[in-house]
Formats: sequence, C-alpha cells, structure tokens
Amino acid sequence: MSPRRPLPPPSSGRRRGTGPSPRKRMMLVAGVLSLASLGLVARAFDLQVVRKEFYQEQADARFLREVPIPVSRGTIFDRNGEPLAVSTPVMSIWANPPKVLENADRIPALAAALGVDAGELKDRLAQRAGREFVYLRRQMPPEAAQAVLDLDIPGVNSQREYRRYYPSGEVTAHVLGFTNIDDHGQEGLELAFDDWLSGQPGAKRVIRDRMGRVVEDVEQVREPKPGKSLTLSIDRRLQFLAYNELKKALAEFEAASGSMVILDVPTGEVLAMVNLPTYNPNALAGSKFSDRRNRAVTDLVEPGSTIKPVLMAAALSSGKYTPTSPLIDTTGGHWYFQGKDIRDTHNYGLLTPTGVITKSSNVGAAHIAMTLDTAFMYNTYRAFGFGNSTESGFPGESSGLLRIGRDWRPLEQAIMGYGYGLNVTPLQLANAYATLGDHGVMHTPSFIKDAGNAPKAIVSRQVADEIVKMMETVTAPGGTATTARIANYIVAGKTGTAHKANAGGYSRSNYTAAFAGLVPATHPRLVGVVVIDDPQKRSYYGGTVSAPVFARVMEGALRLLDVPPDNIGRWYAGGPLTPNGLAGSKPPTDRPIDDVPLEEP
Repeated sequence: MSPRRPLPPPSSGRRRGTGPSPRKRMMLVAGVLSLASLGLVARAFDLQVVRKEFYQEQADARFLREVPIPVSRGTIFDRNGEPLAVSTPVMSIWANPPKVLENADRIPALAAALGVDAGELKDRLAQRAGREFVYLRRQMPPEAAQAVLDLDIPGVNSQREYRRYYPSGEVTAHVLGFTNIDDHGQEGLELAFDDWLSGQPGAKRVIRDRMGRVVEDVEQVREPKPGKSLTLSIDRRLQFLAYNELKKALAEFEAASGSMVILDVPTGEVLAMVNLPTYNPNALAGSKFSDRRNRAVTDLVEPGSTIKPVLMAAALSSGKYTPTSPLIDTTGGHWYFQGKDIRDTHNYGLLTPTGVITKSSNVGAAHIAMTLDTAFMYNTYRAFGFGNSTESGFPGESSGLLRIGRDWRPLEQAIMGYGYGLNVTPLQLANAYATLGDHGVMHTPSFIKDAGNAPKAIVSRQVADEIVKMMETVTAPGGTATTARIANYIVAGKTGTAHKANAGGYSRSNYTAAFAGLVPATHPRLVGVVVIDDPQKRSYYGGTVSAPVFARVMEGALRLLDVPPDNIGRWYAGGPLTPNGLAGSKPPTDRPIDDVPLEEP
C-alpha cells in the first residue's frame, strides 16, 4: 500500500499569478510620492511666490523691528568756547514684560540692580503684561546699566540715549534752562533754540530674537543728524563773578532775591545774567518753580530813581533844559502836589539838572516832568524800550508796564519822573543805559555771539553824551553812589531805591535797591544793572546795597576783558568831574544819599 500524498493548502480563492506585480506596486508608490512632491512644490510656490509678501510681513512683525538711532544734542558754548551744556551718553533699561514674568524668580535680583522695590517692579510688569516694551529705568550711567545686563535676565535689554549736563550748574541755570528726559528744551535758551540743538534722530531695521535682543542690523532707514552747536554771548568768567558777588550781597543784607545783567555796550550782547535764588539743572528734583524763574527778564520792578537819566533825555531833547540850567527850586525838600507829598532826604535848595541827578532829587525830577509835554515824555520812555519787549528772544520775557501817555494824570506824570507808576525788567533797564552809553543808539539785546543786530538811533549823540557826563557825578564825592567807584576807571551811573507796592499801596518797610552804571564812562564798554529785592539788614539804599556789587563785579570784568583805564586821577586828587549842581548850599559830602519813601500815589 503506497503512502498517501499530503493535501494541498486551502485555496485563497485567487488563482496563482493574478495579484499586483512588483512593478505595479513600485509605480503606485512612485505616483503617490510624485503627487506628494507636487503638492509640496505647489505649497512652496504658494508660500514663496504667490503669498510671499503676506508671510514676509508676518515674519517681520515677529522679528524685524525699526528702532531709532539716538543723536547727540548740540553743545552750548560761551563766547570763549567754554562748554556750558553738553550731552553725555547714558543707557536706559527696558523690558518685555511677558518674558520677564516667565522668570519671576529673577525679579528680586533685577529690582536690586535697578534700585527699586521688587514688589512694585513685579506689579508694574504685571500691569503691562500685554506689551512688548516698557522702560524700567531711564538714563542710567553706562556702568550701572551694564551691571543690570550682566544678570542675563530674559526679556531685559538696554537702549542708548543722551543726557544733558551743565558744567556750571546753578551759575548759568536761568540763562540755559534745562531739558526733559527726552532731551527736549523746557526752559531758557534750551527751549528757545530747541529745534537748532535737537537734531533729527535716525532709524534702522534690526532683527531681534524672541528675547528682544538685536541679532542683526538689516538696513538704515533714516540717517541721523546730530544737533548743531550754539555759541552764546555769555562770558562764563563774568557770569561767575556776578553770581558770587550777588550771593554775598543777599547774605549780607538778608535780601529775598537779586538779579544782575551785564551788556556789551557797542553790540547789546548779554555778557552775564544771574539771578538768586537759583537751582541746579543737573538735579531738578526738589527745586522750587519760583527758583527756576529768570527774574532778569520775567520779573517787573518799579525802577525808582534809575529812571531819572531817561527823564533827562526827554528834558534835554525838548530844548528846555541843559545840564546846568535852568535852576530848579527844591527848597524845603518837599513839594505838595495835588495832595501828595513828594520829598527829598535833604533840603537841596536850588539845583541844576545835573544836581538833580547827583543828589537824586525826587522834587527836582517831578518839577522837570511837569514842564514836559506829556506825549513827548511818554514817547521818550517808550523809545528807550519801556512798555515793549526787548525782543531778545528769551522765552517768557516780559514787556513791562507803561500806561499810554494820554491816560496819564498830572500826579502820575510827576511821579513817573522819579520812577514810580511804571514797571520794567532789569534787562530793559540795562538796555536803556546801554543806549545812552552808545551815544543814543539802541541795540536789541542778544544772547548769541556776533548776532549783528541793526542799531537804532533813539536820542542825539549830544544828549546821550551829556547825560553820561551828568551820571559821572553820581559816583563822585557828594553823589549817591560813591561805593560804585572803581580804581583807575570813571563810572557813570544812577542809584534807585523804590518802595515795593502791596495791596494797600506802598510798603513802608520793603524796598527794591538798584544801581545801573556804565564803565569806563569816557568810552563806555560795559553796562551793569544790579537789582536786590527786599534787603532787611543794615541798609536798603541802592547806593549802599547794589552799587558795591556793581563795583566789585565790574572791576573784575574790566580786568578780564583787558579794558584800558580812563581815570586820570581827578576824583581822587581834585573832586568831582563835573559841577556838583548845587547853588548856594553847603558843600556835598561823601555820605550816600538816595531816594526816599513815597506816599501812595
């Protein structure tokens, strides 16, 4: 019996050789891959060509940024090239709040480096969690900012900026002013010339990583244009002189405030302008708003007897008066006019117009004022700049106050002859005296060196020169300002002591002490005005409070500017340069005599 054959495997229902061949399988796979590749190519074409701009914008929005290129503010120099205001590079720390909050455990270290409270910093970041940029601290010294960056906290970065620095500090504060944290002028010449000094920041596109750090500069969008430099007419040396002497005077007489202005007579350029109290523009925090005021151009005072040379300009120009005639009767030292008592400190008897200046006679000045045509007197005051801005260009400059002449009452005209009833700034007063010193020609005061302002004739050369000669007697023996003398130089000037106005009229115990003068008198180069407000100790007269400040400052100024002496020894060897103006009275003394209190007009 033969062995049995094994049974065949169960049939799958397909006949052998009827399934897909390997070739077909390969073609199927290749087709699928081809379709996939074609899809990828189509997608790439869509992304790279069809919708390229859209996706480029989306990418740029995430990583490409346009950032400013900071520029340095222009340097301010004094007339001799000494820097008065410079910009120094600083760093500002900024953060991406969401990134910093992701690393909240690092916030205490960050706060310590910034010098702030950690809790407050965290709250601040949380409040701005929807932003990508927030300043943490502005204008840090570079080394302090680098210490923050060295912590390597994600989301914390720096930005370069500039900060203004004033080498002379409080000495030049009122003239220069200051800038804000964004380096734009807020006061003084920084404000007046902000467009000139600021320049134009540039811009560039950069790529930042997700932490906000710049990883690549792409292109420069706008070229930066640094600010332009500015050369002032201010002489830093004279500025320090005036500041130091004014400070001493305020302490000596316990005065509330003071101002001094020095002008170059031939050009009208402001060589020095100081005020006290003052402030430090490098550290504004804690300074008072009132201390930032440039009183020399914003504050108004009644000029008192410093107005008398301008009155004399009207008197001599009218043709009714000469320096020596006619004689004016001030007998008794009183003149009761329209119910008011206009008075002098002494009975001077008969005075020439020069004597009215020498002795600062209110009675004599009032008599002269009442002989002048009202419109002519008003126009003369106006021509000398009172009631008008000097147009110096200083921000906030006051125009003063001078009522229209046709509205003057007789009493008002009389007291305007000796400096009440009108208000002026120290700069206006200095400009009026500079006009007399430059032979009757006025120059617009300027804070810019070599500005070249056009001159304007105000009074005749003869009248201006005669008035300067008359003012020389004020500092000669017997005048009211012998303390204004300067060795080897002839000084022409005028004192002024005015009661301060209050709610009830005029105070009996509060004064403004002033002195305005020219030096050297024979060829005036400098004019100086010193106004000290409310001296409370020792004296309140312009001749004893303000005139010595003028003398000390001008003595140094003449030496620094190398101005040759003009005194040939007449004052110290033979008495006054011109007649004392007295007719039949006792010889004058060296005792300082000045203006006197006035009843309410």
